[in-house]
This record gives sequence, C-alpha cells and structure tokens, in this order.
Amino acid sequence: MARLSCFLLLLQAQLFLLVAGEFLRLPSEQDVAGTRWAVLIAGSNDYYNYRHQADVCHAYQIMKKGGLKDENIIVFMYDDIANNPDNPRPGVIINHPTGGDVYAGVPKDYTGKDVNANNFLAALLGDKSKLTGSGSGKVVSSGPNDHIFVYYADHGGPGVLGMPEDESYLYANDLVRALEKKHAGGAGYKSLVFYLEACESGSIFEGLLPGNISVYATTASNAEESSWGTYCPGDVDGAPPAEFDTCLGDLYSVAWMEDSDAHNLKAESLKQQYDRVRDRTSAHETYNLGSHVMQYGDLGINAQSLDIFIGSNPANDKSNSSVSSLLRNARAGVVHQRDADLLHFWHKYKRSAEGSARKHEARRRLVEMMARRARVDGSVELLGGLLFGSEEGAKVMNAVRPAGQALVDDWDCLKDVVRRFEARCGPLTQYGMKHMRALANVCNAGVGVEAVDRAASQACAVHPSVF
Repeated sequence: MARLSCFLLLLQAQLFLLVAGEFLRLPSEQDVAGTRWAVLIAGSNDYYNYRHQADVCHAYQIMKKGGLKDENIIVFMYDDIANNPDNPRPGVIINHPTGGDVYAGVPKDYTGKDVNANNFLAALLGDKSKLTGSGSGKVVSSGPNDHIFVYYADHGGPGVLGMPEDESYLYANDLVRALEKKHAGGAGYKSLVFYLEACESGSIFEGLLPGNISVYATTASNAEESSWGTYCPGDVDGAPPAEFDTCLGDLYSVAWMEDSDAHNLKAESLKQQYDRVRDRTSAHETYNLGSHVMQYGDLGINAQSLDIFIGSNPANDKSNSSVSSLLRNARAGVVHQRDADLLHFWHKYKRSAEGSARKHEARRRLVEMMARRARVDGSVELLGGLLFGSEEGAKVMNAVRPAGQALVDDWDCLKDVVRRFEARCGPLTQYGMKHMRALANVCNAGVGVEAVDRAASQACAVHPSVF
C-alpha cells in the first residue's frame, strides 16, 4: 500500500511537471505555422553613416543563421560603404571593434536611389505594382499565418524617418497607415514586430499605433530624445580599430543584435530582450549617455519567443551566456546620432597629414556642416519669431504634446509646411530633422501654409542656404 501511494505521488508529480512545463513554455518554433519574413532597411548613405548599413548587414546575418531564407529577407541599403574609398577594409563591413565581416552574402535587393519611402512601403505591403527603379522586385507576399520582422536603422526626427535623398522622408502616419492596411482584418500576417533605430523614434508610434492590429514595436528612444551611435572613434574602451574614423554601430541596435547572437532565441521572449536592451541602452537606467527604449502597440505579443520572428541559431541551443557579458561595452565610445558625422570629420582631420588634400577636405566638410547647422537653427528660430512674435515664438515652436498624443493633428499640413520651408531654405538634412516638432507646432497652432511660406521667405533671406 505504501509503495502504491509513493507511486501515485510520483506519477502526480510527473504529470504536474508536464502540465506546468507546457503551460510555461514560450510560444516557439512549433507555433510557427506560416513563414517568417524580414524587412531590413538602412535609410542613410555616405561613409560617416557607416553604422546604419553595418547594423542592417549584421541583422541579415542573424536572420540567415536563424533559418530564414533569402527569398523571405528583403534588404534595403544604399551600398556605398563596403567599397567606399574611405573604408580601411575594402569589401568588408564590421559592426563590432573585434567583429568579423557582416557584409558577405547580404542580398542587394534595393540599393542607391531605390532605397526610398515608396519602395519600402510597397515591399512591406507586398505591392509589386508600386515599386520603382531597378531593385530585385522582392516584396513581403505574406499570408494570415505568417510572422513579419521589420528593422529600420537611420536618422529621424519627430514624426519622420530619413531616407538617403535629403528631401525624402517617411512620415509616421504613412507608416502606420501601411501597417493597418497590411493587417486588414488579419489577412496580411499573424503578427508583426518592428524594431526602430532613430532619433525621436518613439514619435513614430506615439499616439498612432493601434493595439489591435497585432503589431509590437520597440524604439531606440522616446519621442523627445536622440538615439546613440556606439563603437565610435576616440580614446575610450570599445573604440573601433585605429584605422576607423567612424562609428561602427548604434547602441540600441547592437544591444538587440548582440543579445540575439548570444542566446537561444527559442527560450528568450521579446519582453526579455526588450528588458535587456533597455538596460544596456539606458546605461543601466542612469540615462548618462543613453536613451529611453520604448515599446508600443500590442504588448501581448512580447510574451512570444524571438524565434517566431527571427529564428534561432542552432549553435546557441545550449547557450547559457550571462547578461553581464552582453553589457561589457554598454557605454563604449557613444555619441549622439546627430553628432556622429562631426565626430567622423574631426577624427579624419586630426589623423590626416599636415597640408594634405585629405586634411583640407575634412576641414572643409566640418566647417560646412557646422555652418549648415547654424543656418537651419537660425532660420527655424526666426520663423517662429515672425509667426508668433519674439516672446511667444520659442514657447510655441518648442512645445511638447502630452505623452500618448501624436505629434500633429494634420499630417498633410506638416508635409506642406516642410515642403515650403525647404523650398525657401534648402533641405533640413539629417541634422535639421530635429526641427520637425517646431514645424508640426506651426500646424497645431492653426497657421496657414501661405503664411508659413511668406515667413520662411523672410527668415531664409536672413539665413540663406547655399547647399
């Protein structure tokens, strides 16, 4: 009798463990009934933006090792870095100071001027008829059981993401509208995860992304702050090899990718990665040389395993890497995204031989960029003064709406104001995108586009652009 009781107790314990194990199991590979898709885009060009294409190439390698097929991975990158004359390792791109080549094997689906907002949205929506240029024609032809991962690395500003062409932007409302259209009652995908690296990236989803279209998004920063480049040149731990005068990666981006490189993603949830990335990107919640990583949309999705979206490297099936090992370079050579170009030209100037053409060119570019910044800052400040008066101008232009509210009510007004301002004053460029909030506030104040045009004409006559 005692033996039978022991046996029954043992059987109950085993059944409990089986049930508990099933209950606690992360939704993982066996839950992936459909296809995994990935869209990876670097929205910048020029060597001083090396890090964005390095990030995207690294992301591709993670997808590939995770088992995604090239036919289901769509890559947008200008492709002017690997073989750039400034690249000290021709044909090679690295994303870590001691890392290997991440460029090898990366598909060149959309390059050069084919990297634009129209083609990105067309590819995401699976609409080949809307594509332009000479890209591969690859689009996300997903169905209701499929899972989509989108990763975007670039410069941004309140409500906008950059593209390689100075006057080409992806506006937040257009992106969210495309996501809603893709969902269309669940026909376009089962779930979609969006990782976004850009300054003020929280503003892309803040007050805009619905919680009922099965989209989960995380961003490198909140709606009001810069994101950070990392592995940047200088006399600091984690700086790139001496021959590099540019940042190799972005802080939020390398945080999620290095975490993915080190772990069994079948056993790691999106929420677990979010927490780790948030800790690293915030410099352990001190925000000293760091930003606020945010999450938006359907937060229920973050309980799912990463493997559902980006696969998992079989080499990591028994991984037990500690979190601390991933944080060793959390503050290695970081710089505001918008200042990475200045850092590049400063180091290029310092390292060039006295009297050389290289040194002269680096100095010219540095002075030119500083002058351009002063011009756009002065023009926007004067625009506010002309529209609202010298005392109220700064208050109106710098106002920040409450959390949970979108940047602007009338997005068409914002687009018109930006077009009028740039027609009078020249392109905002990657630095000037930070003024999108000021231009949005002009619309929020009810100022007409014609009044903006007249004021911009005056403001930019005082601060003329020659670029």
